[in-house]
Amino acid sequence: MKHRFTVPVIVLIISLVIMGIIYFVQSPLGDLILCISMLAVLWGYVRYIQRQAAKERTTLLESVQRTAISTLSHHRHDWMNDLQILYGYIQLGKIDKLTNCVERIKERMAVESKISGLGMPSLVFYLQSFREMNGSVQLEVDIEDDMNLSNLLSKDDARKLAEAIIETVRAFQLTGRSSWDEILQLKMAIYRENDEVLVRFDREAGAGNLETLKQHIDELMSGKRVTAEQVDPKLSSLRLRMPCGNINEVNECL
Repeated sequence: MKHRFTVPVIVLIISLVIMGIIYFVQSPLGDLILCISMLAVLWGYVRYIQRQAAKERTTLLESVQRTAISTLSHHRHDWMNDLQILYGYIQLGKIDKLTNCVERIKERMAVESKISGLGMPSLVFYLQSFREMNGSVQLEVDIEDDMNLSNLLSKDDARKLAEAIIETVRAFQLTGRSSWDEILQLKMAIYRENDEVLVRFDREAGAGNLETLKQHIDELMSGKRVTAEQVDPKLSSLRLRMPCGNINEVNECL
C-alpha cells in the first residue's frame, strides 16, 4: 500500500522541481530540455499506472478463478457423496431409502437451477460460491419459480438489489451471531409480491442483537431504492423491498 502512494508522490515532486527550474531559468534550450524531461516523467508514470492496472486485473481474475475452481470442487464432492450413498443403498438392497435420497438430490438441483436463473451474474456467483467463501454462515436459499431479476428490474436496480442482498448477509454474519465461533443458521427467500421484489431473511430467534442488525442494515440501505423492514421480532426476520422498475416486463410482477 505504501508503494502505491510512493510513485505518485515522487512524480509530483519531480514535476514541481522541473516547473520551478523552467520558471527560474530563462533559457530556450534549457526550457526545451526540461519540457522533454517532464513529458518523459509523465509518460513513465502513465506506463506505471497501466502496468499496475494490468497487474490488479490479473490478480482479480486469478482470485475469481480460484473461487470458481473451489466451488466446482465442492459441488463435485457433494455429487460423489450422493452417488456413494445411492450405491450403498443399492448394494444393501434398501430400495425404500432410495426415494428419499433421490428427492433430496432433486431438491438441491432445483435450488441450484433457480439460483442460476436469477439473471444477475454477481449474485449468482455469490450464492453458488457462498459455502466456499463463508464458513461461519449456513445459508438456506428458497427462490420463487421463474424468478429472473433482469426481467423484473432495471439493470441498475437489479445490481443494487444484488449488492443489498450481499451486504445484508454480511451484516448478519457480523452482528447476527452471539459469539464468533457460532455457525449462523440463516434462511433467505426471494419472491414477488404485487409490484415489488422481496427478499426475506430469517435466523434463529435469540441469536445476536436484531436492533443492532436492523440499524446497521438501514445505514447500508441509506440513499438506495431498496428498503429494509423488520418482519417479526420473535422470528428475528428482516425483509428487503425493491419496486419493480423494468417497464417492459412490469407485468411479470403482477
